[in-house]
Amino acid sequence: MTYPTPRRRVVLLGATGSIGRQACDVIAKFPDRFELVGAVAGRDAAALEAIATRFGVARTALVHPDPSATLPEGCESGMDAACEIAAMDADVVCVAITGAAAIRPTLAAIDAGASVATATKEVLVMAGELVKARAAAAGARIIPIDSEHSALWQCLRGEDPSSVSRLVLTASGGPFLKRPLDTFATITPAEALAHPTWNMGPKVTIDSATMMNKGLEVIEAHFLFDTPYASIDVSIHPTSIVHSWVEFRDGAVVAQMGVPDMRVPIALALADGERLPGVGPHLDLRDVSPLEFLPVDGERFPAVALARMAGERGGLAPCIFNAANEEAVTAFTAAKCRFDEIVPLVGAALEAFGEGDASTLDGVLAADGWARDFVRANTAETVAAR
Repeated sequence: MTYPTPRRRVVLLGATGSIGRQACDVIAKFPDRFELVGAVAGRDAAALEAIATRFGVARTALVHPDPSATLPEGCESGMDAACEIAAMDADVVCVAITGAAAIRPTLAAIDAGASVATATKEVLVMAGELVKARAAAAGARIIPIDSEHSALWQCLRGEDPSSVSRLVLTASGGPFLKRPLDTFATITPAEALAHPTWNMGPKVTIDSATMMNKGLEVIEAHFLFDTPYASIDVSIHPTSIVHSWVEFRDGAVVAQMGVPDMRVPIALALADGERLPGVGPHLDLRDVSPLEFLPVDGERFPAVALARMAGERGGLAPCIFNAANEEAVTAFTAAKCRFDEIVPLVGAALEAFGEGDASTLDGVLAADGWARDFVRANTAETVAAR
């Protein structure tokens, strides 16, 4: 006799963003498998209310509501409310909040012992040691949603970790893979937001253009898979068909491939590794051949080497790397720094930073704040000098 699989209770953090909306698509497609019980958004009250009505969500919160707006009925506000919802009784908490803002609710979910399906690479980058320690103490699991880390997770399932020789993250190269280097100073935010293969939020898309995202992913892979930096590599793959691959000590290579569609890794993470039918389009390799792979040009994309240096330095260096990058991207979109100044600003922050305590949230947040202040001060000086 067979029994129906119970519905998985899902909490969605960042419900109205790009990943959050696609997670809602997955939940709606499989109402017999998922129940959305909590949802958190940043500012978009109307979109959050629509989600709450659509799914009958028990608890919702806006972290930064418009002071002049009326909150939807029953909607809570503030970071404390977001953390309370993250700690609800749930089978999986999907973290889709962009950037460092995700750290507190992610830790709340971990401390509650939930499985945390994360699309927010910045949390592990800024506080990898702390997050892993808290997860071990609470018995929580961290499941990646990022397409590259999901690919590695899929390739590694059932494998002996000691048999792995190298993890290879793929990168599309973004919109400037072939753009002349001497024109990088004139790149506009609109040009940086025109990603050739993926539909993502603005910050992640600009990170893809600088390849800061790939640097962040190298650090994230180190913490997710307990792999030394020397065994993590990056390859340019413009069509984004191969999402990443693993090389084993016997010479075998296992890759995960598919049409670029974030709903596939989202569904896999929400279902705890179970493959649900018809999530995304099927791939016919005959239609996408030949597949092209290129080395990373360090002059064009210095962010990858800078991230590796920060990761190997350890401590709070990855936190500085992440926070400085977030502020530099904000400055770029506000026309306070040029595109080609983003990576040098992050490098300057890393060089200027001293020491701190990476084992506590207060230490991590203090370093995060220092890096943001450093970049703001430097961009203000640059603007004044122009």
